[in-house]
Amino acid sequence: MTVYKYLALKNHKEIVKGKIEAESPRHAREGIRKLGFIPTKLYEDNHGVNIEEKKEKVSRIQNMTLQEKIEFTSTFQILASSGIPVIESLVFIENDATKAKLRQIAKELRLQIMAGSTFADTIAKYPHIFGQIYIGLAKAGEDSGELDKTMERLLELLKKEQNIRSKVTGTLMYPAFVVILAMFIIIVMLVFVFPAFKDMFANQGKELPWITATLMSTGEFLKKYWLLIPMIFATVIFGTKFLLQWEPSKRYIDEHVLKVPIIGDMMCYSNFSNFIAVMQVAYDAGVPIVDCLYLSDLTLTNFTLQKKISQATAAVQQGQHLSAALKGTGAIPKMILFMISTGEQSGRLGDMLQQATIFIDKKLDDIIDTMSKMVEPIMLLVIGSIVLVLALALYLPLFQSYAPS
Repeated sequence: MTVYKYLALKNHKEIVKGKIEAESPRHAREGIRKLGFIPTKLYEDNHGVNIEEKKEKVSRIQNMTLQEKIEFTSTFQILASSGIPVIESLVFIENDATKAKLRQIAKELRLQIMAGSTFADTIAKYPHIFGQIYIGLAKAGEDSGELDKTMERLLELLKKEQNIRSKVTGTLMYPAFVVILAMFIIIVMLVFVFPAFKDMFANQGKELPWITATLMSTGEFLKKYWLLIPMIFATVIFGTKFLLQWEPSKRYIDEHVLKVPIIGDMMCYSNFSNFIAVMQVAYDAGVPIVDCLYLSDLTLTNFTLQKKISQATAAVQQGQHLSAALKGTGAIPKMILFMISTGEQSGRLGDMLQQATIFIDKKLDDIIDTMSKMVEPIMLLVIGSIVLVLALALYLPLFQSYAPS
């Protein structure tokens, strides 16, 4: 047994310190959560090294992309389901994987398992590569003797995550492309087209309409200081990325985006799609319900939803029913709450969670279809407005010249 020092959150706001004795960092975190705290940092008492930093130093392998993780898990699952031992499965991946990164990962895992470690404990040393969900489910599968089935469920989760990403990205790609194209056309018109009409408008001897004068001045300014154009694009791109990643701004955005019609629904259901799926897989693997909630909470990307589910987890730790705790958050759709409540009462929670996953996936597909149908007219309206403004700016002076003095 090892003594660990820890930092944790009490009531989601107060930081507490303490010590706990446990067999491993994972058991230490479980013990901390049983105390009603949310662990944030863990240190070995004897030399005060941060466990997460220690794992990072030990790691000699690179991060895997989602597709690479799917490829690794798929191969490993097929071999494990065929009754091939873990070490021999890793030897096969080490020798025959198509990517050098996967061969390196398999070699690293094989060497540590041959030294006496288990598969779950070995991948637990690389949380930045596999993630806490992968590690937690692998541990549950290994403990129950059903690692092959757990890896099959993990593979389904990874493919589901990839599918959701592709759907959301595909929906947002078209409007993003149209916006970039519109900005490019506007810059070309301002820098090259409007200055070409300058002399012709000047010969008319009349004052230009304000819209023409404004765009003409903007075009001349950008033509003179053309270096500002790439700087503006870079500022917009990196500024947007920064605001989406900076915690204070992300918290604000995450809170208010849920209130936007359709977009808020898409964010909500895309988050809960993975949340319920992980909960179902973890529950079927024999993971305690509190740990199921903890693992599921890791899938949420929205700060507001994370906070509410953390409150529900604390309520379940204190003895409240899962459905009642989730209902108290006010964030879970009513149909999902009804299915979870029915599953608890009938003793078929795993089956009802699976049905909830199917329901969410269908709902998400409907929302994405609705968004896709709305995007085209909105983009046509945007492009039409831009064309109208540019056309008015060019033709108003010509109409003005034909008007009687």
